[in-house]
Amino acid sequence: MRFFISILFIGLLFSCSEEFPAIKSVAIENVFVDSLSIRAIAPLNEEQVWFAANKGMVGFIDGDQPKLATIKYEDSSLHFRSLAMNKEAVFVLSVANPAVLYKIDFDGKEATHIEEVYVEEGEKVFYDSMAFWNDEEGIAMGDPTENCLSIIITRDGGNNWKKILCDHLPEVALGEAGFAASNTNIAIYGTNAWIATGGKKARVFHTPDKGLTWKVYDTPILQGKAMTGIYSIDFYDENMGVVFGGNWEDKSFNEGNKAITFDGGATWKLMANGKGPGYRSSISFVPGTQGSQLMAVGSQGISYSPDQGQTWKELSSEGFYALEFVNDSVAFASGQNRISKLKFKR
Repeated sequence: MRFFISILFIGLLFSCSEEFPAIKSVAIENVFVDSLSIRAIAPLNEEQVWFAANKGMVGFIDGDQPKLATIKYEDSSLHFRSLAMNKEAVFVLSVANPAVLYKIDFDGKEATHIEEVYVEEGEKVFYDSMAFWNDEEGIAMGDPTENCLSIIITRDGGNNWKKILCDHLPEVALGEAGFAASNTNIAIYGTNAWIATGGKKARVFHTPDKGLTWKVYDTPILQGKAMTGIYSIDFYDENMGVVFGGNWEDKSFNEGNKAITFDGGATWKLMANGKGPGYRSSISFVPGTQGSQLMAVGSQGISYSPDQGQTWKELSSEGFYALEFVNDSVAFASGQNRISKLKFKR
Protein backbone atom coordinates (compact mmCIF):
# COMPACT_ATOMS: atom_id res chain seq x y z
CA MET A 1 0.00 0.00 0.00
CA ARG A 2 2.84 2.40 0.86
CA PHE A 3 4.37 1.70 -2.58
CA PHE A 4 1.15 2.60 -4.41
CA ILE A 5 0.65 5.76 -2.32
CA SER A 6 4.19 6.88 -3.20
CA ILE A 7 3.53 6.32 -6.90
CA LEU A 8 0.26 8.27 -6.64
CA PHE A 9 2.00 11.17 -4.86
CA ILE A 10 4.76 11.32 -7.47
CA GLY A 11 2.14 11.22 -10.18
CA LEU A 12 0.30 14.15 -8.64
CA LEU A 13 3.47 16.21 -8.47
CA PHE A 14 4.22 15.40 -12.09
CA SER A 15 0.72 16.30 -13.27
CA CYS A 16 0.80 19.63 -11.37
CA SER A 17 4.16 20.43 -12.95
CA GLU A 18 2.79 19.60 -16.38
CA GLU A 19 -0.36 21.66 -15.75
CA PHE A 20 1.60 24.74 -14.65
CA PRO A 21 4.91 24.75 -16.53
CA ALA A 22 7.66 26.78 -14.92
CA ILE A 23 8.67 30.22 -16.14
CA LYS A 24 12.11 30.06 -17.72
CA SER A 25 12.89 33.70 -18.54
CA VAL A 26 11.51 37.22 -18.81
CA ALA A 27 11.67 39.80 -21.60
CA ILE A 28 11.64 43.39 -20.33
CA GLU A 29 10.29 46.20 -22.52
CA ASN A 30 10.23 49.79 -21.28
CA VAL A 31 6.88 51.42 -22.06
CA PHE A 32 7.48 54.71 -20.25
CA VAL A 33 10.69 56.48 -19.23
CA ASP A 34 10.87 59.71 -17.25
CA SER A 35 12.68 61.18 -14.24
CA LEU A 36 10.11 59.90 -11.75
CA SER A 37 9.89 57.51 -8.81
CA ILE A 38 6.93 55.28 -9.71
CA ARG A 39 5.67 53.02 -6.92
CA ALA A 40 1.99 52.53 -7.84
CA ILE A 41 0.63 51.02 -11.06
CA ALA A 42 -2.71 49.55 -12.17
CA PRO A 43 -2.93 47.82 -15.57
CA LEU A 44 -6.20 47.54 -17.48
CA ASN A 45 -4.87 45.11 -20.08
CA GLU A 46 -1.62 44.27 -21.90
CA GLU A 47 -1.43 47.74 -23.48
CA GLN A 48 -2.94 50.12 -20.93
CA VAL A 49 -1.67 50.96 -17.45
CA TRP A 50 -2.24 53.77 -14.95
CA PHE A 51 0.53 55.02 -12.70
CA ALA A 52 1.04 57.44 -9.82
CA ALA A 53 4.41 58.95 -8.96
CA ASN A 54 6.28 61.74 -7.23
CA LYS A 55 6.26 65.35 -8.48
CA GLY A 56 2.45 65.17 -8.46
CA MET A 57 2.49 63.09 -11.62
CA VAL A 58 -0.36 60.77 -12.61
CA GLY A 59 -0.34 59.08 -15.99
CA PHE A 60 -2.10 56.70 -18.35
CA ILE A 61 0.03 54.67 -20.77
CA ASP A 62 -1.89 53.64 -23.88
CA GLY A 63 0.41 52.82 -26.76
CA ASP A 64 3.12 55.25 -27.79
CA GLN A 65 1.74 58.52 -26.42
CA PRO A 66 1.31 58.67 -22.62
CA LYS A 67 -1.35 60.94 -21.14
CA LEU A 68 0.12 62.80 -18.16
CA ALA A 69 -1.20 65.19 -15.53
CA THR A 70 0.55 67.08 -12.76
CA ILE A 71 -1.64 67.56 -9.70
CA LYS A 72 -0.93 70.19 -7.06
CA TYR A 73 -2.63 70.94 -3.75
CA GLU A 74 -2.63 74.65 -2.93
CA ASP A 75 0.50 75.08 -5.04
CA SER A 76 2.24 72.23 -3.19
CA SER A 77 3.72 69.34 -5.15
CA LEU A 78 2.36 65.95 -4.08
CA HIS A 79 4.04 62.57 -3.87
CA PHE A 80 1.68 59.79 -4.93
CA ARG A 81 2.37 56.20 -3.84
CA SER A 82 -1.17 54.77 -3.67
CA LEU A 83 -3.48 54.04 -6.60
CA ALA A 84 -6.67 52.00 -7.07
CA MET A 85 -9.52 51.66 -9.56
CA ASN A 86 -13.19 50.85 -9.80
CA LYS A 87 -15.30 50.66 -12.97
CA GLU A 88 -15.76 54.42 -13.27
CA ALA A 89 -12.67 56.06 -11.85
CA VAL A 90 -9.05 55.94 -10.81
CA PHE A 91 -8.03 57.06 -7.32
CA VAL A 92 -4.63 58.42 -6.30
CA LEU A 93 -3.52 59.23 -2.75
CA SER A 94 -0.49 61.26 -1.73
CA VAL A 95 1.68 60.05 1.11
CA ALA A 96 2.36 62.82 3.57
CA ASN A 97 1.04 65.97 5.21
CA PRO A 98 -1.33 66.80 3.68
CA ALA A 99 -2.52 63.43 2.40
CA VAL A 100 -4.86 64.19 -0.49
CA LEU A 101 -7.03 61.64 -2.29
CA TYR A 102 -8.27 62.39 -5.80
CA LYS A 103 -10.98 60.71 -7.84
CA ILE A 104 -10.22 60.76 -11.57
CA ASP A 105 -13.21 59.90 -13.76
CA PHE A 106 -12.18 57.83 -16.77
CA ASP A 107 -14.08 56.99 -19.97
CA GLY A 108 -11.77 54.18 -21.08
CA LYS A 109 -9.53 56.45 -23.12
CA GLU A 110 -8.76 59.49 -21.00
CA ALA A 111 -9.53 61.31 -17.77
CA THR A 112 -12.71 63.39 -17.91
CA HIS A 113 -12.81 64.95 -14.43
CA ILE A 114 -10.56 65.23 -11.36
CA GLU A 115 -12.05 65.77 -7.91
CA GLU A 116 -10.56 66.01 -4.43
CA VAL A 117 -12.48 63.56 -2.20
CA TYR A 118 -10.42 63.35 1.01
CA VAL A 119 -7.81 65.48 2.77
CA GLU A 120 -6.00 64.72 6.01
CA GLU A 121 -3.50 67.05 7.64
CA GLY A 122 -1.15 66.40 10.53
CA GLU A 123 2.52 65.97 11.32
CA LYS A 124 2.26 62.14 11.48
CA VAL A 125 0.05 61.65 8.43
CA PHE A 126 1.57 59.21 5.94
CA TYR A 127 -0.47 56.91 3.67
CA ASP A 128 0.96 53.74 2.15
CA SER A 129 -1.55 51.77 0.05
CA MET A 130 -5.08 51.66 -1.36
CA ALA A 131 -7.40 48.98 -2.84
CA PHE A 132 -11.07 48.30 -3.65
CA TRP A 133 -13.21 45.31 -2.67
CA ASN A 134 -15.75 46.17 -5.35
CA ASP A 135 -16.97 49.19 -7.30
CA GLU A 136 -18.53 50.77 -4.20
CA GLU A 137 -16.25 49.85 -1.30
CA GLY A 138 -12.57 50.62 -0.93
CA ILE A 139 -9.86 51.00 1.70
CA ALA A 140 -6.63 52.92 2.18
CA MET A 141 -4.11 52.50 4.99
CA GLY A 142 -1.41 54.63 6.48
CA ASP A 143 0.93 55.00 9.43
CA PRO A 144 -0.47 55.64 12.92
CA THR A 145 -1.35 59.18 13.92
CA GLU A 146 -2.62 57.90 17.28
CA ASN A 147 -2.36 54.35 18.70
CA CYS A 148 -3.78 52.54 15.64
CA LEU A 149 -3.17 52.34 11.92
CA SER A 150 -4.73 55.07 9.81
CA ILE A 151 -7.50 53.35 7.83
CA ILE A 152 -10.05 55.14 5.67
CA ILE A 153 -13.04 53.46 4.01
CA THR A 154 -15.45 54.39 1.22
CA ARG A 155 -18.89 52.82 0.81
CA ASP A 156 -20.16 54.96 -2.08
CA GLY A 157 -17.77 54.39 -4.96
CA GLY A 158 -15.04 56.65 -3.65
CA ASN A 159 -17.01 59.89 -3.41
CA ASN A 160 -16.66 60.02 0.36
CA TRP A 161 -14.08 58.47 2.71
CA LYS A 162 -14.24 58.10 6.48
CA LYS A 163 -11.44 57.29 8.91
CA ILE A 164 -11.97 54.39 11.32
CA LEU A 165 -11.63 55.41 14.96
CA CYS A 166 -8.93 53.70 17.02
CA ASP A 167 -11.67 52.32 19.31
CA HIS A 168 -12.53 49.91 16.48
CA LEU A 169 -8.99 48.86 15.53
CA PRO A 170 -6.23 46.81 17.17
CA GLU A 171 -3.56 48.86 18.90
CA VAL A 172 -0.21 49.20 17.16
CA ALA A 173 3.15 48.76 18.82
CA LEU A 174 5.43 51.75 19.25
CA GLY A 175 7.41 52.07 16.01
CA GLU A 176 5.06 49.86 13.97
CA ALA A 177 3.94 51.28 10.62
CA GLY A 178 3.61 50.53 6.92
CA PHE A 179 6.00 50.90 4.00
CA ALA A 180 4.88 52.93 0.99
CA ALA A 181 7.15 50.92 -1.29
CA SER A 182 4.85 49.39 -3.92
CA ASN A 183 1.17 50.05 -3.07
CA THR A 184 0.93 46.42 -1.90
CA ASN A 185 0.54 46.74 1.88
CA ILE A 186 -3.10 45.70 1.36
CA ALA A 187 -4.36 42.39 -0.04
CA ILE A 188 -8.03 41.90 -0.96
CA TYR A 189 -10.01 38.69 -1.46
CA GLY A 190 -13.80 38.57 -1.30
CA THR A 191 -14.89 40.55 1.75
CA ASN A 192 -11.46 40.15 3.36
CA ALA A 193 -8.60 42.62 3.59
CA TRP A 194 -5.15 42.03 5.04
CA ILE A 195 -2.75 44.85 5.93
CA ALA A 196 0.98 44.29 6.43
CA THR A 197 3.22 46.29 8.75
CA GLY A 198 6.89 46.61 9.61
CA GLY A 199 9.36 48.51 11.73
CA LYS A 200 9.41 47.50 15.38
CA LYS A 201 6.69 44.90 14.67
CA ALA A 202 5.96 42.97 11.47
CA ARG A 203 2.35 41.89 11.70
CA VAL A 204 -0.76 41.27 9.60
CA PHE A 205 -4.06 43.01 10.38
CA HIS A 206 -7.15 41.20 9.04
CA THR A 207 -10.77 42.15 8.50
CA PRO A 208 -13.17 39.45 7.22
CA ASP A 209 -16.06 41.90 6.71
CA LYS A 210 -14.77 44.88 4.74
CA GLY A 211 -13.48 46.85 7.68
CA LEU A 212 -16.18 46.29 10.29
CA THR A 213 -14.12 44.06 12.61
CA TRP A 214 -10.38 43.47 12.90
CA LYS A 215 -7.80 41.07 14.31
CA VAL A 216 -4.01 41.23 14.22
CA TYR A 217 -1.56 38.35 13.87
CA ASP A 218 2.16 38.03 14.55
CA THR A 219 4.55 36.89 11.82
CA PRO A 220 8.10 35.47 11.87
CA ILE A 221 9.28 38.20 9.48
CA LEU A 222 12.41 40.15 10.44
CA GLN A 223 11.44 43.08 12.69
CA GLY A 224 12.71 45.42 15.37
CA LYS A 225 14.39 48.16 13.32
CA ALA A 226 12.90 51.08 11.42
CA MET A 227 13.47 49.57 7.95
CA THR A 228 12.73 45.90 8.71
CA GLY A 229 9.43 44.11 8.24
CA ILE A 230 6.81 43.28 5.63
CA TYR A 231 6.87 45.40 2.48
CA SER A 232 4.28 43.49 0.45
CA ILE A 233 1.38 41.06 0.90
CA ASP A 234 -0.76 39.02 -1.51
CA PHE A 235 -3.52 36.44 -1.08
CA TYR A 236 -4.52 33.75 -3.56
CA ASP A 237 -7.79 32.98 -1.75
CA GLU A 238 -9.24 33.47 1.73
CA ASN A 239 -6.73 31.01 3.21
CA MET A 240 -3.47 31.10 1.24
CA GLY A 241 -1.33 34.22 1.36
CA VAL A 242 2.29 35.36 1.22
CA VAL A 243 4.31 38.22 2.66
CA PHE A 244 7.70 39.51 1.56
CA GLY A 245 10.07 42.14 2.85
CA GLY A 246 13.29 42.06 4.81
CA ASN A 247 15.70 44.83 5.67
CA TRP A 248 15.89 47.77 3.27
CA GLU A 249 19.26 48.70 4.79
CA ASP A 250 20.70 45.21 4.13
CA LYS A 251 19.04 44.11 0.90
CA SER A 252 21.03 40.91 0.45
CA PHE A 253 20.00 39.48 3.84
CA ASN A 254 17.60 36.61 3.12
CA GLU A 255 16.64 35.31 6.55
CA GLY A 256 13.16 36.00 7.92
CA ASN A 257 12.06 37.96 4.87
CA LYS A 258 9.37 35.78 3.23
CA ALA A 259 6.52 33.70 4.67
CA ILE A 260 3.33 31.87 3.71
CA THR A 261 0.00 31.19 5.44
CA PHE A 262 -2.65 28.56 4.77
CA ASP A 263 -5.15 29.68 7.43
CA GLY A 264 -6.05 33.20 6.40
CA GLY A 265 -3.11 34.87 8.10
CA ALA A 266 -3.54 33.47 11.60
CA THR A 267 -0.20 31.62 11.41
CA TRP A 268 2.80 32.06 9.12
CA LYS A 269 5.71 29.85 8.10
CA LEU A 270 8.98 31.14 6.67
CA MET A 271 9.73 30.21 3.06
CA ALA A 272 13.26 29.23 1.97
CA ASN A 273 14.75 30.83 5.07
CA GLY A 274 18.35 31.85 4.40
CA LYS A 275 17.95 30.93 0.73
CA GLY A 276 16.70 32.74 -2.33
CA PRO A 277 16.33 36.49 -2.66
CA GLY A 278 16.85 39.06 0.04
CA TYR A 279 14.78 42.24 0.32
CA ARG A 280 11.92 42.55 -2.16
CA SER A 281 9.25 45.27 -2.22
CA SER A 282 6.44 43.53 -4.14
CA ILE A 283 5.16 39.93 -4.13
CA SER A 284 2.41 38.37 -6.27
CA PHE A 285 0.91 34.98 -6.97
CA VAL A 286 1.29 34.19 -10.67
CA PRO A 287 -2.25 34.10 -12.12
CA GLY A 288 -3.58 30.80 -13.40
CA THR A 289 -1.25 28.61 -11.33
CA GLN A 290 -3.61 27.87 -8.42
CA GLY A 291 -1.28 29.53 -5.94
CA SER A 292 1.72 27.39 -6.83
CA GLN A 293 3.93 30.07 -8.41
CA LEU A 294 5.20 33.37 -6.99
CA MET A 295 6.92 36.43 -8.45
CA ALA A 296 8.73 39.10 -6.44
CA VAL A 297 10.47 42.29 -7.50
CA GLY A 298 12.73 44.74 -5.73
CA SER A 299 15.58 47.10 -6.39
CA GLN A 300 17.89 44.06 -6.62
CA GLY A 301 15.96 42.21 -9.32
CA ILE A 302 13.10 39.89 -10.30
CA SER A 303 12.73 36.59 -8.42
CA TYR A 304 10.48 33.63 -9.25
CA SER A 305 9.36 30.55 -7.33
CA PRO A 306 7.65 27.59 -9.07
CA ASP A 307 6.78 25.81 -5.80
CA GLN A 308 5.15 28.17 -3.29
CA GLY A 309 8.42 29.71 -2.18
CA GLN A 310 10.42 26.55 -1.50
CA THR A 311 12.95 27.37 -4.22
CA TRP A 312 13.70 30.60 -6.09
CA LYS A 313 15.24 31.59 -9.41
CA GLU A 314 16.56 35.02 -10.31
CA LEU A 315 15.03 35.97 -13.66
CA SER A 316 16.71 39.37 -13.92
CA SER A 317 18.96 41.73 -11.98
CA GLU A 318 17.01 44.76 -13.24
CA GLY A 319 15.44 46.56 -10.31
CA PHE A 320 11.79 47.54 -9.83
CA TYR A 321 9.57 48.72 -6.98
CA ALA A 322 6.11 47.40 -7.91
CA LEU A 323 4.64 44.50 -9.88
CA GLU A 324 1.09 43.97 -11.21
CA PHE A 325 0.05 41.02 -13.38
CA VAL A 326 -2.29 41.25 -16.37
CA ASN A 327 -2.40 37.48 -16.94
CA ASP A 328 -0.13 34.47 -16.42
CA SER A 329 2.36 35.65 -19.04
CA VAL A 330 2.33 39.45 -18.90
CA ALA A 331 2.85 41.93 -16.07
CA PHE A 332 3.81 45.55 -15.63
CA ALA A 333 6.57 46.64 -13.26
CA SER A 334 7.53 50.14 -12.18
CA GLY A 335 10.63 51.57 -10.62
CA GLN A 336 13.02 54.48 -10.70
CA ASN A 337 12.41 56.47 -13.89
CA ARG A 338 10.40 53.83 -15.76
CA ILE A 339 7.50 51.47 -16.28
CA SER A 340 8.21 48.20 -18.06
CA LYS A 341 6.16 45.41 -19.57
CA LEU A 342 7.35 41.97 -18.46
CA LYS A 343 6.71 39.03 -20.78
CA PHE A 344 7.32 35.67 -19.13
CA LYS A 345 8.43 32.70 -21.21
CA ARG A 346 7.90 29.04 -20.33
